[in-house]
Amino acid sequence: MSAPTLLAGTVMDRAASLMNDTAQTVYHDTAQLPYINMAMQELQEHFELNAIPVTQTVSAVINMPAGSTSITYDAVGSPKLPDDMIEPSQLWERPEGIEPFIPMTRREYLPHNLEGTEIGQFVYYAWQSQEIRVLEASRDNDIKIDYVRYLFTEITGPGTSINIINAASFLEYRTAGLLAEFIERNLTSANALNAYAVLALDRVTGIGIKGKQTIQTRRRPFRAGYKRRGWMT
Repeated sequence: MSAPTLLAGTVMDRAASLMNDTAQTVYHDTAQLPYINMAMQELQEHFELNAIPVTQTVSAVINMPAGSTSITYDAVGSPKLPDDMIEPSQLWERPEGIEPFIPMTRREYLPHNLEGTEIGQFVYYAWQSQEIRVLEASRDNDIKIDYVRYLFTEITGPGTSINIINAASFLEYRTAGLLAEFIERNLTSANALNAYAVLALDRVTGIGIKGKQTIQTRRRPFRAGYKRRGWMT
């Protein structure tokens, strides 16, 4: 059985109720759109910072013809970066069609002493100027990318689907908190709603990392307030 679809309209209905406006006389969908998108962006950034599994995925095999030196977003055909990629985590390479894939080493800059040297595999890669750069290889190779992906699309109306399980509570409270702070200018109400948003965020983060308990990682604290100081204490 698939998980139920969460619609933006459901979140906005509940955010309006939290603002004591269940009929949405003031806090109608159009008024809420900028604020639910802000809440979505904060959730995305928090997931990225804490390496929540739903942000992690693997690309299809990318073929690199001999002589290729980069993988970009705007390429036509292969080699092209996945459209939803934010940051590569690990690259793997193999001779075209020949298993297994072996890990590549990330470098801040490609080693200049190997430039112009005819090699059969890439070995190193660099993530620079929003593209993956490699040394020129003398044969066709395949690359696979483990990467952090962008999850959310822009919410344009109540019918927009939110494809994240367990995100509802945070989005409802945080959207309402933003409405209270920036439309009502009621910091007391905003602080109370944002406190509930923090609790909801802790829950969804805990669910997301529960399956990674055997992996040694360091969680970073949520700091959405770096954009809007004061909503968290």
